[in-house]
Amino acid sequence: MAKGEGTEQYSNNNLLTNKPVNPDAVKLAAKREQKNRLSICNKLCYAVGGAPYQITGCALGFFLQIYLLDVAQLDPFSASIILFVGRAWDAITDPTIGFLVSRSPWTRFGRMLPWIVFSTPLAVVSYFLIWYVPVFEDGRVIWYLVFYCLFQTLQTCFHVPYSALTMFISEDQKERDSATAYRMTVEVLGTVIGTAVQGQIVGMASAPCIPMPGDNVTVDGLNSSLLLGQEVNATITTVITLDQTKTAYNVASGAICSIYVVCAVVLFFGVKEKKESSRTRSQRMSFWQGIRLVMGHGPYVKLVMGFLFTSLAFMLLEGNFALFCCYTLGLRNDFQNILLVIMLAAMLTIPFWQWFLTKFGKKTAVYIGTSSVIPFMLLVVCVKSNLIITYIVSFAAGVGVAAAFLLPWSMLPDVVDDFQVQNPESQGHEAIFYSFYVFFTKFASGISLGISTLSLDFAGYMTRGCTQPENVDITLKVLVSAAPIGLILIGLVIFRSYPIDEERRQGNRKLLQEQRENEADSETDSTELNNMV
Repeated sequence: MAKGEGTEQYSNNNLLTNKPVNPDAVKLAAKREQKNRLSICNKLCYAVGGAPYQITGCALGFFLQIYLLDVAQLDPFSASIILFVGRAWDAITDPTIGFLVSRSPWTRFGRMLPWIVFSTPLAVVSYFLIWYVPVFEDGRVIWYLVFYCLFQTLQTCFHVPYSALTMFISEDQKERDSATAYRMTVEVLGTVIGTAVQGQIVGMASAPCIPMPGDNVTVDGLNSSLLLGQEVNATITTVITLDQTKTAYNVASGAICSIYVVCAVVLFFGVKEKKESSRTRSQRMSFWQGIRLVMGHGPYVKLVMGFLFTSLAFMLLEGNFALFCCYTLGLRNDFQNILLVIMLAAMLTIPFWQWFLTKFGKKTAVYIGTSSVIPFMLLVVCVKSNLIITYIVSFAAGVGVAAAFLLPWSMLPDVVDDFQVQNPESQGHEAIFYSFYVFFTKFASGISLGISTLSLDFAGYMTRGCTQPENVDITLKVLVSAAPIGLILIGLVIFRSYPIDEERRQGNRKLLQEQRENEADSETDSTELNNMV
């Protein structure tokens, strides 16, 4: 079916191109191509705008669960409610903000950039308050729930317009792909920064654990078999108190808030949003009309469903890896460095995956890149705890993480282009496609994180315990290995039916280029006619 559609498109393309060559048209096309090109500075400024989402998302993903359990001292059930409701609310806000963005009027700064600027100050304040432990205890669940949901809403006001901005920085597909590669590199760098800032500051002031009778705990080089847990814990807390740990989280969140603001300023002053001068936007539509629009486009559905499962796999790994390192591997003092290695490896290999998808195609890159992490997910739970092996496995796993970062955002513009080719009269819906993709992934991740935290509760997780029951260790192994591997395999099976290969993608690019040239020629003819009149 896809092949037939491609053949029909190429025949239409031939009909469009069989016309006399006009020297003025050639000059106009060259001028338009030059206009669509982005400088390296433009691409870098655009890419910097993606860092805040990843920096805050990485800090929340890796550290919020362990923070709520061991620092804010909430029980696992309450923590699961906060994580699930926060992610679910975040998912709901994405299509809502997407529709509001698509209906926003054009300003002298564009349609997307004002959303980014006005949401930033409130977003950084709410983010800081997530990492603040209030003096009262009875209302802490409400405190974290309110500010977590508020931050997710404000961050959505930043990220949905920023994601859709990809379609408005240039009309050239190659330029958009290049800018996306820059963006993914900086976003992975953002995860490195988030992991480094949060992990290193917090890691120097880890929350003291409560030993259980019979635990072996090292205090200042002395290995003591505990008979009186409270006595040894008192010795530990003389080194690092819980209040010092709370202060470390405040310092880390303050540093991240400062980076957030700087990135927003660079994006605003370094990127120019191009107005849709040659395209008439379609009539506004309701929420359910938007769902029917995006769900009615087969390639979009298959792309979203495939990445839904693969993204869930990495989110499960991200949400539980800190606990896994602390309790299953026994690397409480090194987990922040292990996370940093994963993100550094991902950042360094983004250029490789950009080259790979250009050389062998995006669909092939999905299979190779996503499946490359599976052996290392198996190895990390099968090999006996060893710090050196864990670092090696973490670096190799980061290579797969890089592919998971780059590919969804590189392939979404292809689906939007495919939709525009098949529906040339329906324009201005880019934000809807992006927001619904984020909606599905975030909603599913909220369910998965809520279930994973509840699973730890059922397994008998001990808040601030130096060790955990055996059932907790087994549960953590499932959450960081078996479950993610199963989700990745399901996602790869779905990708087999994804119809946009390199041939169809290039055909869409040519057809869209012809459409834009015809629209530009029509505008030129209209202008000349008006001048004559």
